[in-house]
Amino acid sequence: MTAGLAAAALWAAAGCGHPRSPAPVPPPQRSAPVTATAAAVPTPDPHIGAVFLGGTDSHTCAGAVLHSSTGDLIVTAAHCLAGGNDATFVPGFSGHGGPAGSWRVDAVYLDARWLVGQNPVADYAIARVSRDGAGSLEGAGSLEGTVGAGLALGSSPKAGTVVTVTAYPGGTGGPPIACRGATGITPSGYPSLRCAGFGDGTSGGPWLSGSTVVGVIGGLHGGGCRDNVSYSPPFDDSVAQLLARAQAGGPADAVPQSFTDEC
Repeated sequence: MTAGLAAAALWAAAGCGHPRSPAPVPPPQRSAPVTATAAAVPTPDPHIGAVFLGGTDSHTCAGAVLHSSTGDLIVTAAHCLAGGNDATFVPGFSGHGGPAGSWRVDAVYLDARWLVGQNPVADYAIARVSRDGAGSLEGAGSLEGTVGAGLALGSSPKAGTVVTVTAYPGGTGGPPIACRGATGITPSGYPSLRCAGFGDGTSGGPWLSGSTVVGVIGGLHGGGCRDNVSYSPPFDDSVAQLLARAQAGGPADAVPQSFTDEC
């Protein structure tokens, strides 16, 4: 497959995160996070992968494998799936595929606040994935059975919580980047993390506290208007309810066709 102009158009439609263009300074933090550091290149984690749209080889976002009763769910930012284009998830992507192969996104579950008005507090999505020959229930053939137990879904970190954020800068190939630091919180309630290097395409990257997902790059301005400060939508009971709905296998949601980060 080739990326080309089609991939660029899909990327623009999805608005996948962190534009580097000049923008106003982000809102002040209630609690000062640690001094900004630079993202490093980690060993690919089989629980974290790249999201591809439209059948190209250009990745535009990131996602993470969730622990679930079905063993086939991932979490990412809702705006990463804007447009409804064919999407795939490659866990443990190293720049040349991943050991678990490529998984199709078959169903997307979204918070009602995102469906109605793309409210940034609900900029998260849970998706069901599959691949040919893989089982649909948790076990050896499922996504979780292939990569190992999925990550737990938690709630937003308190200010000062140390988290690790891993994502994939947008493009063709390339390894993940990661940063570990203490969180802040904006006056409007969005978790924040100061770390340089999280630019275009890093939306959907999970925020991990241990083996628990406590956020994803997204939310305020699609994750941030500058590449040295990232945001997450606040995780609360609503995201837990979304996971329960996805596990129950109810009807999927029709994703919005476009997204604007207002940067």
